[in-house]
Amino acid sequence: MEGYQKTQLDNGIRVVTEALPTLDSVSLGIWVTTGSRDEGSDERGLSHFIEHLLFKGTERRSAFDISREIESVGGSINAFTGKEYTCFHAKVLKRDAALAVDILADIVSNSVFDPQEIERERMVVVQEIKMVEDTPDDYIHDLFHRSFWGDHPLGYPITGVKERVLTFQRKEIIAFLERQYTPDRMIVAIAGGLEHRQMVDLVKAKLGHLHPCPSPSQRESTHGGKSRMQVTYRELEQVHFCIGTGGIPHDHRLRYAGHTLNILLGGNMSSRLFQEVREKRGLTYSIYSFLNTYTDTGLFGVYAGTTKAEIQEVIALILQELQAIREGRIREEDLSAAKEYLRGGTILSLEGSDGRMSRLARDEICFNRHIPLEEVLQGLEGVSESAIAEVAQEMFGSHPLCITLLGAIEEGELPWKALDL
Repeated sequence: MEGYQKTQLDNGIRVVTEALPTLDSVSLGIWVTTGSRDEGSDERGLSHFIEHLLFKGTERRSAFDISREIESVGGSINAFTGKEYTCFHAKVLKRDAALAVDILADIVSNSVFDPQEIERERMVVVQEIKMVEDTPDDYIHDLFHRSFWGDHPLGYPITGVKERVLTFQRKEIIAFLERQYTPDRMIVAIAGGLEHRQMVDLVKAKLGHLHPCPSPSQRESTHGGKSRMQVTYRELEQVHFCIGTGGIPHDHRLRYAGHTLNILLGGNMSSRLFQEVREKRGLTYSIYSFLNTYTDTGLFGVYAGTTKAEIQEVIALILQELQAIREGRIREEDLSAAKEYLRGGTILSLEGSDGRMSRLARDEICFNRHIPLEEVLQGLEGVSESAIAEVAQEMFGSHPLCITLLGAIEEGELPWKALDL
């Protein structure tokens, strides 16, 4: 990447930028390498709750001021929490980059956590949890993670559970923030019409005062999930389910093959599962596969929603396609199309400053270095049928499957043994 530069401040903050002189926009993100995976057993949902609270006012700005100052220059500001990181991001015209740095740094380092705002926002988060639980094709993923990972932090929903969100105290919030939101965990990623040295100076002026934590917490490792079948009964027209097994970590040597396999199996409308289950047989409206990668592990799965009468056939077709890929039964033209789909998607994602900013940060988080686009494209080009078969064997060749179902169905209603589950 011709415009890529990286500087590490004395306190450990990494500033990574990509200068794109032809753009009038700048996208900025403060990424903190902490998420729901880093919560203790009595902290479930605290990372996500803090993400909300940081927008509720600082020593210098009210919640309204934060939104108004960005929007008054035509910009936008938002945040999200993941399993392993949290991001606070903004997009503005390049002339307003200093303002965006100031606001993002302000909310991350100077939030006041007013008790009244905490009480109001906890109800907002509870509503968000209820919204997910009322959406079965979303909620099934929370149930699947819980079933697969068990009591490991990866198994709990990012939003947390209502009972705990309702009881978080201000002192717990501040203690978690002081322990996790430390400069050695922060990456400031900026892309667009910028000058690297100027951005570094801005970040240093606003965040250079932060001090590393003297005793940083350690992330709980995992050696994989569990094989089990779990049914949650709910009166629904469809039965929603996820079926899957262990995946691969971010930096796995076969990661390009793993992502290509995902596209082949169920990652787009021309994939095997979409064509076989929906287009040829009309057994479902929605079916897709997914590959979630983490620092030291991963999760591969398939989601589908269908009627109770058709679920056995749908599961059998999924298992059939998993077996075919594991055995290397892949047509050359399908492999080529999957690689081109990933290649095109990768390039298109870099059309704007926001996509570039996200890629800068994720490279730093996942690989601790910048991955040039040419290296990614070469990695995809090098994926072979044998590599697909090898990563398939590693992911679901020898590990028993986990299946989670949500709908008007009882555990004893299907012949699971006949499906080798």
